[in-house]
Amino acid sequence: MAETKTQTKTETPKKAVNERIYVIPLMKEWNKVPRYKRAKKSMRAIREFVAKHMKVYDRDLNKIKIDRFLNEEVWFRGIKHPPKKIKVKAIKDSTGIVRVELVDFKEKLKFKKAREERGSKSAEEKKKAKEAKKAPKEEKEEENKGQTQEERKEEVEKEKAIEEAGIKGTELEHKQHKYQAKEDFKQPKHQRRQALQK
Repeated sequence: MAETKTQTKTETPKKAVNERIYVIPLMKEWNKVPRYKRAKKSMRAIREFVAKHMKVYDRDLNKIKIDRFLNEEVWFRGIKHPPKKIKVKAIKDSTGIVRVELVDFKEKLKFKKAREERGSKSAEEKKKAKEAKKAPKEEKEEENKGQTQEERKEEVEKEKAIEEAGIKGTELEHKQHKYQAKEDFKQPKHQRRQALQK
């Protein structure tokens, strides 16, 4: 009976239990500290506010995960000039961990987030392409099962030799390129000023 309980705990996915949007007043908090600690105090104020309003057990600040874009928004103008208030979205999952995200993105952050999403999509595509390349190799290995061990060893050695030769060739090219005399010197865009002749 105890085994079934532990299995159900590990199998349950993390679902959003609670999701809310808050406008957090930061100026009230960062006015309590010196100027050079304002942004740091703002981050702590966000954590405390969310812990209080999302009913985090024992108000544990370690259970609150702040989004990278929210962090960038607070620190954008430096440590001395954080925003006076900020609009955030808090999402509490079944494990009790609260993720805090920025709601209103500025133009620069919108661009960054879009670029990051494109990067993650391209990474996924590359991963799929690699998996597709591995599949023919596996099929080739299945075909080669009928060969003897000596033939397989020879093929593996040939492949290794080809790879090593390619690596050595690229290393030689890099060394030659590194030690070549640079002939292209940058010419000044304008003539140098010279002293007037008397």
